[in-house]
Amino acid sequence: MDHKQMLEIAIQEARAGLEEGGIPVGAALFDAKGNLLGRGHNRRVQNDDPSVHGETDAFRNAGRQKNYRDKIMVTTLAPCWYCSGLIRQFNIGTVIVGESVNFPGGLDWLRENGIKVIDLQSKDCIDMMAQFIEQRPELWNEDIGEVSE
Repeated sequence: MDHKQMLEIAIQEARAGLEEGGIPVGAALFDAKGNLLGRGHNRRVQNDDPSVHGETDAFRNAGRQKNYRDKIMVTTLAPCWYCSGLIRQFNIGTVIVGESVNFPGGLDWLRENGIKVIDLQSKDCIDMMAQFIEQRPELWNEDIGEVSE
């Protein structure tokens, strides 16, 4: 499975979250061979739970793994500090990001800590998030306000 195919699964999750009235961030966790372990999307609005980000949802849905160093986290948007901490805490070796234009997240910090970061700068991801920010600024500002404190 190539990076774009992996990202497509995360994009499907982001779209599902958007259809549910939530924030369109999707993610998926893969093993080194490209096998899907878990997928999920941001459910902060839907569940009224500030801890259910796309990455955490995918991570939880993957179940316990013996080792995370060879795992690949794919996410439509650069991970916030909370999700970057999860990636670092469990030593996930690679992060594939759909975009970091609308939100730069903790990509530099992840790189500084030995995590391989691949930023695909996907037009689909950039456009989906930009449109969401334009249409639902109150949700976006609430989301970013909480994660940037």
